[in-house]
Amino acid sequence: MRPALAPIRHGGDLQAAVRRYGRPAAGWLDLSTGINPSGYPVPPIPAEAWQRLPEDDDGLADIAARAFGARQALPVAGSQAAIRTLPQQLARGRVGVAALGYSEYAPAFAAAGHEVVLLGEADFAQPSLADGLDHLVVVNPNNPTGRLLPAKTLLGWHATLARRTGTLVVDEAFIDCTPGHSIAAHSGAPGLVVLRSLGKFYGLAGVRCGFVLGERALLDALHERLGHWTVSGPARVIARAALADAGWQAANRDRLAAWGERLSALLHRYGLQAVMQPLFCWVPHEEAARLHDALALHGVWTRRFDAAGDCPPGLRLGLPPDTQHAWQHLEAALAAVMRR
Repeated sequence: MRPALAPIRHGGDLQAAVRRYGRPAAGWLDLSTGINPSGYPVPPIPAEAWQRLPEDDDGLADIAARAFGARQALPVAGSQAAIRTLPQQLARGRVGVAALGYSEYAPAFAAAGHEVVLLGEADFAQPSLADGLDHLVVVNPNNPTGRLLPAKTLLGWHATLARRTGTLVVDEAFIDCTPGHSIAAHSGAPGLVVLRSLGKFYGLAGVRCGFVLGERALLDALHERLGHWTVSGPARVIARAALADAGWQAANRDRLAAWGERLSALLHRYGLQAVMQPLFCWVPHEEAARLHDALALHGVWTRRFDAAGDCPPGLRLGLPPDTQHAWQHLEAALAAVMRR
């Protein structure tokens, strides 16, 4: 019997909060996503980017490969395009996916005819995890639990899968803050696919631009299925600039690390034990639903997760904007809620 798959949900649904609680959008502190609140400064877009069809040979793929330390890269319309398409390119089999993780993977693989095996957090501590699986999906660091696995562990699972012509898919949407943990440099090997994005670290979720890193044959097959012009001309202009700006990237890592520490310390001050990643904090809590509702009544919109696998329910809080008003708003809400 196949496990029941959780419904697909995402943060950023502020209008749902507006309708439910009756507070205008301007009155909310939206922490429901893990997107950098101070993203890359978008450069001016030349007129021809709007007027001409996008061109695959504009240098974006090479710039991305260099930025990520990969052999080659395929630009796609956000990681989402790859998540929905990649399962169709892999031989059907048993696919391990975290029970509590990014909710798009399990339905995508199930729709492509794979058998989805839901994994608990304890499973990811097992060196033998890949045994008995044909493919394995790892979000690293995991969204929302913040679990960050070392490259050695991931490469060990890849070796196990590759011996059976299986595939390890590693989603590195949040890895830019800690690039030393990336395995993008190994992504040219058969059976290893790495996904990267501009949405989180660069704060450019609306651009809808991501990248698939993998062996050439797989990238060519994905490109054939997705077709031409999947990434718009203006998006390609922005992506080339952001990926080539090493100075901004380094400064941004320092900023996000400091802000993440600040958020973790603030939550701890009010009795909430958080797992910190620079772009978000994960707060496992048996009363997550009550906390979510109570914070919403104070104009703070968080992302609530139900218990799944061996994980308790919890809240994920993204970073507030870097303004005194935003941090004061959050602290006032925490003080009121936790006092009660």
